[in-house]
Amino acid sequence: MCGLAGILLHPQERTPEQWQQLRELFSQTLLYNQERGREASGVALIQTDGDFRLFKQPLAASDLLQTARYREILAQLGPRTSCLLGHTRMPTKGSRWNNANNHPLLVGRVLGVHNGVIQNDDDLFARLQLPRRGQVDSEIIFRLLNGIESYPQNGQLPQAVQQVAQQLDGPFATLSVDLRRPREILVLKHLRPLCFHYEAELQAVFFSSRYLFLRKAFGRSVLTEALDSDHGFVFDAESLPQCGGRPRHNFALEWPQESE
Repeated sequence: MCGLAGILLHPQERTPEQWQQLRELFSQTLLYNQERGREASGVALIQTDGDFRLFKQPLAASDLLQTARYREILAQLGPRTSCLLGHTRMPTKGSRWNNANNHPLLVGRVLGVHNGVIQNDDDLFARLQLPRRGQVDSEIIFRLLNGIESYPQNGQLPQAVQQVAQQLDGPFATLSVDLRRPREILVLKHLRPLCFHYEAELQAVFFSSRYLFLRKAFGRSVLTEALDSDHGFVFDAESLPQCGGRPRHNFALEWPQESE
């Protein structure tokens, strides 16, 4: 069990008070997810040009928030920022003392966070002869997503992502950003909790494994904003105002029926 936190931001100017509110809301979301994992935590800040800052440590989120590096990264939140990703970890595979196992994971050009357990990661790495940096099972998800080269101009994103999901044995909820497309966040959900809330005043979408935090921060409406299981979603920072915070793409994840 791990905790996911994220914010997708429409790129625009905001008041100093709004920037500070966003920093506080992200930090509170990360801290509120700490009970889902205290062994490690991390943050990634992604800019609209694909530049990013990544910091993770084998520390509880409450300790990470007190570090100078964490404060430095959140201080860079600004009009060029498209996304913040956060993670609180309870390891199921891979020591937290090897920081390559902690999240967010940078795999090729994909930055991602994962909650769940992938049971066939060793087999997939070996069979597909893919490079591997750590031991954590989550790495295989983002390694496979990194292999998706052309999207969404050719309209093949749902099929490509579904081919990735069909190879995974086990439950997952993920947030990921391909740095080749830094204004979009891909959300995958299969048998693990994940909710979102769009705050129009801030032009931002908030993600959390724990809907109770979102409800506490934004009101009872968050109860209706759980993301459907067995679905993939693409949220686009540029189109948040036009879409009212809804995903630009929403597609089912389907698995072949086993023959009797």
